[in-house]
Amino acid sequence: MKMLLSATAMTFLAGAAFADSHEAANPMVGGAEMPATNDIVTNALNSADHTTLVAAVQAAGLVETLQGEGPFTVFAPTNDAFAALPAGTVDTLLLPENKETLATVLTCHVVAGEVFAADLIGMIEADGGSHAIETVGGCTLTATLNEAGDGVVITDENGAAANVTIADVDQSNGVIHVTDAVWTPAAS
Repeated sequence: MKMLLSATAMTFLAGAAFADSHEAANPMVGGAEMPATNDIVTNALNSADHTTLVAAVQAAGLVETLQGEGPFTVFAPTNDAFAALPAGTVDTLLLPENKETLATVLTCHVVAGEVFAADLIGMIEADGGSHAIETVGGCTLTATLNEAGDGVVITDENGAAANVTIADVDQSNGVIHVTDAVWTPAAS
C-alpha cells in the first residue's frame, strides 16, 4: 500500500524533484546519510538535527513501535523546532510522569502508511487546496500549499504551522519528512 490517508503532519516542497524523489537516493539529514534499508529510528539516531526527537521517542517508549513493520509516515521536527516551543516545554514533557502526554504529542507526527510528497500534493489538489489528515495520535492536521505554491504547509488543530524542509526520506518501514515545527493536540 503506497499510502493510507489516515494521518500526515508535514510541509512539502511541491516541485517536480520531490514528486519523484522517493525513487532517487535519499537526501542527507542532519549531516548523515539515510539508507533506505534502515528503519525510522535507526536513521533518526544518525541525524545531528534530531537528537531531541530521539530523546523524546525514547522517553515516550515508542522506539520499538517505530522500529516495527509499519509502514509509517513520520514528520520529524528538528532540534530547532523543539527549541522554539515555550521555555521548559521539552523538559516538562520528558519527565516520567508526562510519558503519556509526550507519546500523544509524538504520535500526532505519525501517520499510518507511507505518504510521499507527490501523494500528499495530489490529495491537496484533489480536495480543492486543503486536505485533512488524521494522525495515529488522534490529531487532525490540515495540509495546504504555501502562498507561493511551491511547498506544503501542515497546520495542527491549534493553528501551529510547519513546513517540510526535507521530504521523502525513504525508510525500510516508511518515510520521514523533516519539519520545522512541532504540533500539539488540541486542548480538551
